[in-house]
This record gives sequence, structure tokens and C-alpha cells, in this order.
Amino acid sequence: MKNGMDRLNSLKAYAAFEWYGRISRIIIIFSMINSIAVFENYWWESTFISIYMALLLAGAVDVLLPAMRRRLRVPLQLLLVVVSTWIVVGASPSFSGSEEGWRKIAAILWSLLIQFHPYIWFSLAMLAMYWLFSLWTTSRVRLFGFVGANLLVLTIADSFTPIWLWDNVAWVVLLGLIWLAAGHLHHFQSHHPGSWKELLHYPLQLFMPIAGVLALLMAAGLFMPSISPVLRDPYTIWKESKGEKVNVFLGEKGSDPGGVTLDTSSGYGRDDDQLGGGFNFDYSPVMTVASSHRSYWRGETKSFYTGSGWLELDEGAEPNNVNQLKKEQELSLPYDRKLADTIEVEQTVTMIRKDHYPVLFAAAPINRIHWINDPEANLSYRLTWAPDDQELRFPLQGRGRQPYPESYSVVSTVPVLDEAKLRSTNARLDSSNEQDHYTQLPDDLPDEIMLLAEDLTKNATNDYDRAKMLESYLRLNFVYTNEPDLGKLTGESDDFVAQFLFEIQEGYCDYFSTAMAVLARSIDLPTRWVKGFAPGALPALGAEAADRFDIDTFLQGEGTYTVRNSDAHSWVEIYFEGYGWVSFEPTAGFSFPYTIAGEDAAAPTPEVEEDTDEAVKAAAAEKTDVSYKGFYMAGISLLVLSLAAGLIMRRQALKAAWLRFRFRSYTANDRIVWETERLLRVCRRKGLKRSEHETLREAVQRFAQHRTGIRSELTEVLNEFERAKYSGAEATPEEAEQFVHKVKQFISLL
Repeated sequence: MKNGMDRLNSLKAYAAFEWYGRISRIIIIFSMINSIAVFENYWWESTFISIYMALLLAGAVDVLLPAMRRRLRVPLQLLLVVVSTWIVVGASPSFSGSEEGWRKIAAILWSLLIQFHPYIWFSLAMLAMYWLFSLWTTSRVRLFGFVGANLLVLTIADSFTPIWLWDNVAWVVLLGLIWLAAGHLHHFQSHHPGSWKELLHYPLQLFMPIAGVLALLMAAGLFMPSISPVLRDPYTIWKESKGEKVNVFLGEKGSDPGGVTLDTSSGYGRDDDQLGGGFNFDYSPVMTVASSHRSYWRGETKSFYTGSGWLELDEGAEPNNVNQLKKEQELSLPYDRKLADTIEVEQTVTMIRKDHYPVLFAAAPINRIHWINDPEANLSYRLTWAPDDQELRFPLQGRGRQPYPESYSVVSTVPVLDEAKLRSTNARLDSSNEQDHYTQLPDDLPDEIMLLAEDLTKNATNDYDRAKMLESYLRLNFVYTNEPDLGKLTGESDDFVAQFLFEIQEGYCDYFSTAMAVLARSIDLPTRWVKGFAPGALPALGAEAADRFDIDTFLQGEGTYTVRNSDAHSWVEIYFEGYGWVSFEPTAGFSFPYTIAGEDAAAPTPEVEEDTDEAVKAAAAEKTDVSYKGFYMAGISLLVLSLAAGLIMRRQALKAAWLRFRFRSYTANDRIVWETERLLRVCRRKGLKRSEHETLREAVQRFAQHRTGIRSELTEVLNEFERAKYSGAEATPEEAEQFVHKVKQFISLL
């Protein structure tokens, strides 16, 4: 009976002292599980399950195995890894040979091993790493190293792969904080066992503050709003200054389907089915366009509105599409433009970014292709002319996919805007199917949108004036911003346009253009949504260029435009009989560069365009200023990091120099007295507090009764102090240095 009680008491003592080791192993396991997430989409699900089971079972053995059975730890963990892999794989022993005895057993084991492959090797490798980390993380410095390595792996993988790992980072941070708190408590237990036993009588008072602080820190980290970084790394700044995009290594992360966040940058995107949110301006250049006229550089068009964005429906083969195009081949249009006068716009586009786009950008509609990449070579690119959409399409996929052209030259036949002719015709397509296609709206479109469109256009006598009234209403009554306040949303409507018109009432081009398209369709104007790029900016005129300045060339907008990601834009087109598709610009602060009929054919663009030009110049200047600031900040950051690294490497020498400077006027006795007082301050923080009525000798004697293990060190310090303070004999500098070293060693024992 006595032996049983002794064994039980020893187990209790072991559990009481080994709790830190058990918690450490649990934290190691869950940290490894979080870090393994970097292999998402690379390992099979069965591999993850077998590894998770192996680690959890190994941890269970370490936590639950009694002290006197510790020798069984490794064999038991290996056995459980094999069994768990067997369960995950669903292996079954098979044998079809004629061997007997050991040969038969070996054959069966071999068949199992083949079925275990490769899962067993992953599980054993993770088990070996778990053993290694359990043996290695024995100090606070190594603990920081382990947690830091986990965070480094996760943050690098999160930055350069499509995997979202911030949740894993948060868990590792939480586990690291718990580990630090447990380490502090374990240190307190080992150095102050009596006080520790007293604290255990008040578990809530001990552990609730720790849990509260950890919960507060994690909540602050998880629920704080995300903001764009103030400083960017030098590599990103350098790449963007060259007009290149810093891509992730393995693709882009998917965005939240609920909408775009401010982490999104401006640019030509392909996914338009979920419009909304905000973006940050990206001023990196996309291309240059040497053009005879200023224009919008049209990309794709979409015509199916879902209530949240635009879709490009796959309607099968398009009979009007033309393949196997040749140089200078005229690209026909499926509608009559007998009422429209046209001008030819010559354009040479040189791409700066290396992205792959689905179309060639140009003024609309394109009429002929001069050349692609090489003016002297034949047209070898597999382009498709889609006349219904006025798109010169470039293949995005398929065998032997060609790289996007580095440069190309095309000519467009752009209609001249004649408002008198447009007022004399109707906005209607010949085919009822096409009319229905371009007036499609969701069945659940809010009625107030249609009522608003009818009210705005009730005084118009023709379709063109109806369209202009809708355009003017949006331009004059809504505010342009790249950061719309989504906090204004009331939740009354899920429709994107209704939210913009009646709740947010601010936004950028996608908001304005989609709103006009839906308003126009609600009064039966055939409308489609278009995206591409605004004209961009011309270079500033130097002194030499000013001497050759030609007013006519300037007014028609001839020049070489630098088009940036910040110029990505969307607008609408409405079809008019005998005229074709006419562009409308509903976005506040923008103006479409029309060529006007009659005497004003070469007139400068409207006054609002001058504001836009100023905005573009200001944006370009701001971009240059931001770029320089970025380089300055990057240089300052590197300088600060270099100085910090130098200080860390030379910290011992700097510390010694500081101490020599600080104690330059101290005698050896003064230094001994000062070090003793410093020791008393440390003792006070460790629970050895000297009372006001006590002499130092009385306090030391009391300390020695509570901490018998440091009695001799306390006595030595006391004797040295009294000799320096009261004897009148001067200590040597060497004795003072020895005393300083002795105090350091003594502090490490506390």
C-alpha cells in the first residue's frame, strides 16, 4: 500500500513539474500542422490526413504516457504512425505466392509497404522533425527561433503563392505567445516553488489575466481594418519603375466574392461579374500609343448584366467572326453606317507590360491591321475579328499559344459625332433578338431604377437626347472616388446599380458606366458595357518641340501617349440606326475625345477634358513624386537596417565602451556599491524585497533562509559590499571587475 502511494505521489510530482514539457510538445505539433498548410494543392488529401494523425498520436503519447513508461515512447509512436497510415490508406495484406514461413511474412510486409508508399515516408519524416524540434527547443532563444522559422515560412508562402495563410500566421503567433507565457510560469515555478504553490490556490486570478491579454491581442490583430503599406520593398519599387508587374510565383490569389477591397490596384482586369469595392491607383505604364488622333483605346465589351456585374456569355459559334486575317485586310462591320462620316486613326501600339490580354487595344472600330511585331513580316498571329463586338481577339489558351504582341500597327475608322443626324434617327437594332439581347435586365431589377430613367428622360423628344440626359445626370450628380464608402450600404437592395444610385452615390468608372447601361436599357435603348483605357498622357513639350509646334496637330491630339494602369476605364455604347455604336461617357471628370462634325471638327476637346488633362498631369507628377519618395524611403530603410545590424554585431564592444564612459568617475569602491544596489533592484523584481527597517545584512540573512541554494553567493556579495562601504580600504580595479562578474553570475541564478 505504501509503495502504491509513493508511486502515485511521484507521478503527481512528475506531472506537476513536466507540464511545461507537455505544453511545449502540444504547441510544436500544432505549429507544424499550421506550417504544413504551405503544401496545399501540392499534396493529396490522404497525405495531409496521415501526417495530421501521425503528429496528433505522437503528441498524445508524449502527454499521456506515464513517467515510468517513457522508454516505450519511441516504439509506441512508430507503431501508431504505421497503424494510422494503414487506416488512412486502407491497406490490406495480399499474398499470391507459394512461399512459407518467414518468406511469406516478408512478402506480406512488402505488399503492405508498397501500399503505404508514399504516405508512410511523409508521416515518418514529420515524426522525425517533431522529435528534433522537441529536443531542440529547450531555451527561450530557441523557442523564438522555432516560432520565427514558422512565421517566415508562412509569410513567404502567403506572399508568393496563391494560398491564403494569414489565419495560419495568426494561430502560430497565438501559440508562440502561449508558449512564452508558459515558459515564464515554468521559470517562476523552478525558482520560487513555495510561491508557485501559493499561486496555484488561486488559478482564476493567475490564468484569467493571461487569457484576457492573449485574447485582446489576437482580436486586435484579426479585426483591425487592413490598410495599404506605407513602405514597399525595394524590389517591388524597382520592378514597377520599369513598368513590370511583381507577380506571385504560382498565380494570383482569388479575391473575396463579396467584392473588391482596397488591396486591389487599378488595371485592366478580366473578371467583371462582381463589381464594386475600391482600389488603389497603380501608375505603372502599360503601353505607348503613337496615334494620329486622341482616343479611348477600346478593349472588350460585355452585354449580360447579372445585378452584380457583367458576364460574357458563350453563345456558341458566331457566324460573322473572321479568322486567318491578313495584313491590310478590311475588317467589315455587320451594320450600316450610312449616316456617319468617319475619319481614319493611325495607331502604333508598343506594349511595356508583359501581360497577356484577350484583345488588341485600339480606337474603335479597327478597320485594318498594318503589321504585328515586324512591319516586313507576314501576319503569323492567329487573330479573330468579331464584328458584332468590334473586337480584334487574341487567343488566350489552346495548343501553341503565342505570346502577346510586343508591338502592332492598326488603322481605325472612327465615326464623327454629328448630333443633328443622331437626333434624327432611332436607337434600335434591326433584329428583335439583338434588340432583346442589348436591352436585357435581371427579372428582379428594382422598379425604382426604371422609374428614375423614365423621369429623367420624360422631356426628351428623341433617343439621342434621352441618352445624353442620362449621361449628364450621372456626371453632374454623383462623385468620382476610387474609395467609395461602403458603410453607406443599407442592405435594402442587392443590385449593384441600385446601391450606387440610391445609397452610396459615389464611385469610379465601373459604377457610372454600369448605371448608365442599366438606366438606358430600362427605357429600351440597346446598350453594351465597354472597357479599355482612357487616352493616357502626352509627354511635356521641350524647347525644341515647342519650335516645331503645330496647332492643328495639337488640336486633333496627334502624339505618343503613355497609357498607365491608372488609365484603365469603362464606358458605354448605344446603337443608333444608320450610325452604329456610339460611345457615351457618364463618369464624372472624364470626357470622350469625339471628333465633332462641321466647323468644330478640329476643335479642342471640351473644358472638362482640360480638367482631365490637368488631372492626368497631376497624377503623373504625383506618381513621379511617389516613386522618388519610395526610393528615398527604401534607401533610408536600408541604411537604418545596416546600422542596426552593425550595432547588434558590435553590441558587446559598445556595451563595454558605454560602461567605461558611465563609470569613468567612479572609484572601485563606488562601482562595488553601485553593483550591489543594482543587485538589490533585481532581487526586488524576483520577489526578494528588502524592507525599509532592515539593514543589508539582515535582509541577506532573511533571503538566505528562503533561498538556501544561493546562501554562499549572498554572503560573498555582502562581505564585499561592507568592505567597500565601511572599511576605508580602497579596492583595486581588478577586484571591482571581479565583483561585477560575480554579480552577473548571481543574477543568472535568481
